[in-house]
Amino acid sequence: MDIKEYFDRISYRGSHSKPDLATMSDIFQHHIQAVPFENLSIHCGERIELNLEATYNKIVKKKRGGWCMENNYLLSWVLKTLGYDITLLGAKVYIPEFDAYAEEIDHLLLQVQLDGKSYIVDGGFGMPYQLWQPMELVSGTDQPQTPGVFRFQEESGTWYLEKVKRKQWWVLNQSTSTSQNVENEVCRRIYLFTLQPRDIEEFRGCNAHLQTAPDSLFVTKSICSLQTADGIRALVGWKLTEMKYNYRDNMDLVEIRILADEEIEKTLKEKFNITLDKKFVPVNTSRLSLF
Repeated sequence: MDIKEYFDRISYRGSHSKPDLATMSDIFQHHIQAVPFENLSIHCGERIELNLEATYNKIVKKKRGGWCMENNYLLSWVLKTLGYDITLLGAKVYIPEFDAYAEEIDHLLLQVQLDGKSYIVDGGFGMPYQLWQPMELVSGTDQPQTPGVFRFQEESGTWYLEKVKRKQWWVLNQSTSTSQNVENEVCRRIYLFTLQPRDIEEFRGCNAHLQTAPDSLFVTKSICSLQTADGIRALVGWKLTEMKYNYRDNMDLVEIRILADEEIEKTLKEKFNITLDKKFVPVNTSRLSLF
């Protein structure tokens, strides 16, 4: 595994001689715009391995993406290699359809100690809830980013991440006649976590469960999302969604198109720079909206 090869993968050309906040933020931004959040392996009959070398080969050499336990595990290696103080943390993701958090940890994220402050780095959530910058670990303070306003709330040692969403203007199938302002600004819970340090071995059960359980979101939906210069694009099943953040009047533009089977492979290549080795079968049987 070679850090320069990783930098080529994410098209990072900046300095990395000093482990400071600006460098970490720049590398992070390049990562989320180059490496998709995706679970396509599950729908190609492949197993997602919780192994750093396997993840490096998949994301760096094969130019694929991955989910949290791949993206953030790789980022932990990158940042440690560059001299940052990294701790793995475990989170429980909020499930809107049940208005509850997961019972067991099901998300990997990173804590970085830097210049006397603590930051959360999470390059593995994807969709419109993906952080665009490291967040300082402080409670009750709005931290505006391009996707919206993020903030942490801490209660008795448990930290909650939430995002204030903008209004959204939806365009369905590229027809302005069906455009509609479907959502007012709301606060959306994302996940909760504690600062208990975790070992990667603690995520093996979660890694196996999420790709095999019949009711797992990642089994019931094929997902590929990528952050862009001004928004996000996502392919969930056959639905291609492209969002432009804050395109006018504190409102996000959301354009949706349903693809035919023969368009899927080309779209993955052109929109996400992904070429799959095996036959991909799109799936979208869960009613849970990821937006």
